[in-house]
Amino acid sequence: MVLAYWLDQPVWLIFVWIAAVFGFASALIVGLTVLPMTRPAMARIGGGMVPTYFTAISVLLALLTGFVANDAWERQRTATRIVQSERSGLLAIHDLSIAAVSDMKDLRAELVAYADALITDEWPKMADATSSAKAGETLGRLMQGAADPRHGTEAGAAAHSALLDAVMGLRTARGERLSLSDATADQSKWLTLMVLAGLTMLSIGFVHMDRPVTQLTALMLFSTAMVTTLGVVALHERPFDGPLALSSAPLQAARAVMEAARPGG
Repeated sequence: MVLAYWLDQPVWLIFVWIAAVFGFASALIVGLTVLPMTRPAMARIGGGMVPTYFTAISVLLALLTGFVANDAWERQRTATRIVQSERSGLLAIHDLSIAAVSDMKDLRAELVAYADALITDEWPKMADATSSAKAGETLGRLMQGAADPRHGTEAGAAAHSALLDAVMGLRTARGERLSLSDATADQSKWLTLMVLAGLTMLSIGFVHMDRPVTQLTALMLFSTAMVTTLGVVALHERPFDGPLALSSAPLQAARAVMEAARPGG
């Protein structure tokens, strides 16, 4: 719940929140190792810690951060590929319907209606991990129209088969897109990432306990690096939601092409 709320914030607030968390953690560690009341206890716990211990945890943190970042970027790339695939599918069906001998004017009308439903109805709903019933119904009518045996007789089996394959590809791409938009952020990996980051900060504090200025500098540098990295990764965590959500521009371009060709066909 906290992760979802954080990812829903604008770009600047995403960075402010994560910076506040790391800033508070840094201040807490410095305070515990400097204040007279808590310093003796902290010295007994980690006063003899060597830098090797810090390195061991930081390696685990680096590996997990790389995994989380790769996962986010892979979803972003997959989402972009799916949207481009839908654009290509819309144009392919449109071109096939024009090239075929069979009269497919009604099919092209349903195709434009489907593209319009995706852009105006389904795209905004994907931010809430839902789909458009209107788009689903229009796609169903499009598939029924493409499966009409009359097209196979008039346009030929090869053209009809290519048309059906294109429509099925469009349906598959929509399913993949909706599945990707419905996938919630994995809170366990982010929680593990924050725990490892906290342990790394704690080990930095112990290693530099006898040099408060160096300790504060090291914590600030580490916090800045983590805030920058985690903030950028968070922006790509959800490809169809958030401040850097993918737009429906490719589908709008396809719809414009199809609408421009309607008067002639």
